[in-house]
Amino acid sequence: MIYPRHVSAAAGDGACQAAASRRRGPMLSACAAVMLTAMAAAPATAADWLDDSLRGSYSSSGPVRWDGINFGAQMGLSNMNTDFGNSSSSLIAYSLRNTTVQNEYQPSSWTTLPSNTTNGRQYGIFLGYNLQWDQLVLGLDGAYNRPSTLESSARDSIGRQVTTSDSFVNQVTITSQSQAKLIDYTTVRARAGYAMGQFLPYAVIGVAVGRFNYMTTAITTVGGNSPSIAPPNNKYGPNTDTQTSGRNGAFSAGPVFGLGMDVAVTPNVFLRAEWEYAAFAPIGGIRIGLNTGRVGVGVRF
Repeated sequence: MIYPRHVSAAAGDGACQAAASRRRGPMLSACAAVMLTAMAAAPATAADWLDDSLRGSYSSSGPVRWDGINFGAQMGLSNMNTDFGNSSSSLIAYSLRNTTVQNEYQPSSWTTLPSNTTNGRQYGIFLGYNLQWDQLVLGLDGAYNRPSTLESSARDSIGRQVTTSDSFVNQVTITSQSQAKLIDYTTVRARAGYAMGQFLPYAVIGVAVGRFNYMTTAITTVGGNSPSIAPPNNKYGPNTDTQTSGRNGAFSAGPVFGLGMDVAVTPNVFLRAEWEYAAFAPIGGIRIGLNTGRVGVGVRF
């Protein structure tokens, strides 16, 4: 009698595990490949995320646009150079009019007063409009600036002995004092810039119009004697004459130029830093030049 073979439960379980192991082999290999691929891609994904975060909205919205209306506020530090050298010339010429001393030696052209410089803060607002073609940005802007205080003054005297053709030896003494104050000024400027992502370096050129208070006083004293003329007609003077000139709220215009940089912090908000120089036409014989370094913040519409 033939009896069938019985396989033990332990043996059956071992056979099943071996079969399952053979099936899991390919599956484990596939899972390992997927995990390795994901691990390799993870650093690049993290780097891209950080890069996108640093770039902010610009990474998704494309290049920064600079065209449109822009408006903002600014503040700066100014150095005002004031040349008083010719401020008293017209006053001295009037005091010595129709005299041999003025006709032959022209004391009115003598430089009586020196230059002077002063520093002060200023505050202002600006409004502009830009057009953009690729990276080229052209625009026009206007600004109003008011210094906290920019006032300069000078006082000095000069004396000379001159012998005129009428044989008189003349003693000429001139004492002058002058002061000037910048109240406020406006500028109208053309701008040209080159966009480089979030940065816009630019140059400006235009016209500045300033409002000033000024005052000048000249005291002229002249006396002389002649060895060739008998007394009492051999001497005259000393004669003294005082002349004053001034005005409040006087206007003066001149060219303005400068360099600057705008930096976009969001698509519609930017920071500004610039240097500007304005050269005002002489006012009352006083020449004024204004160097300004400033920073500002603006919005673009």
